[in-house]
Amino acid sequence: MKKVSLLILLLAGLAAGAQNYGEIGISAGGIYYIGDLNPQKHFLLTKPAFGAFLRHNFNERLAVKGAITYGTLKGDDAVSETNLHRNLNFESPLTEISGTFEFNFFNYFIGSQRYYFTPYMYTGASVFLFNPKGVVNGGLTELRPLTTEGQTTQYSRIGFAIPFGIGLKYSLGDFLGFSLDWSMHKTFTDYLDDVSTVYYLDLKGSEPGEVSQAALASDPTLLHNNGMQRGDSTYDDWFSVVSASVSFRINYFKKTRCLNIFY
Repeated sequence: MKKVSLLILLLAGLAAGAQNYGEIGISAGGIYYIGDLNPQKHFLLTKPAFGAFLRHNFNERLAVKGAITYGTLKGDDAVSETNLHRNLNFESPLTEISGTFEFNFFNYFIGSQRYYFTPYMYTGASVFLFNPKGVVNGGLTELRPLTTEGQTTQYSRIGFAIPFGIGLKYSLGDFLGFSLDWSMHKTFTDYLDDVSTVYYLDLKGSEPGEVSQAALASDPTLLHNNGMQRGDSTYDDWFSVVSASVSFRINYFKKTRCLNIFY
């Protein structure tokens, strides 16, 4: 009976000591794309990205986070030098809503005098909106309605992804936290850049004034015929976000227990 009582007291003490609180924060950084127009060069054509998030901390090690992120993806054969004979380019606004599960390698909570720093890792799921545009005849044009690969139906502008990443957290004071993180987002679409399969028109030898805007968007160099390789449908596209964030601690209850003597 005494052992059971001691166990109950121990569990009660652990529950009382656990740091269960919320955070609200903002983030800023950069976003870049990996795909047919840039298959391997990280941080190439990185564009600004911004976001906001809510985080719930179950204890010093585990947390969940909901976030919204906005940025612009960009790719260009002329910059990545992937395929100069293809000479395609795109840029796309991207808005992502994500939910991730976080694991802190060390005990950590905002306001601690002892557990004020930790590396962490995370993964989860997200849904995002995108709309690739390319420079055609000197102007920026939406590519999806042009069906540049002869699609019978347009691909969806809504995508799904699995984000995963690593980062560092640091407590700046009783109510303020700071973090740095880098995440990769594996998508389930190969059309972030509007490039995936093959050319569908016989345009080799044509003159720019002889073809439509849609044809020119499909093959701006006019060097290809139907069936020639335009992209690589074997692999879906990715994007990556590097960001710094600041968050404010939210206590769920008006009265909180002071644990600085232990933490």
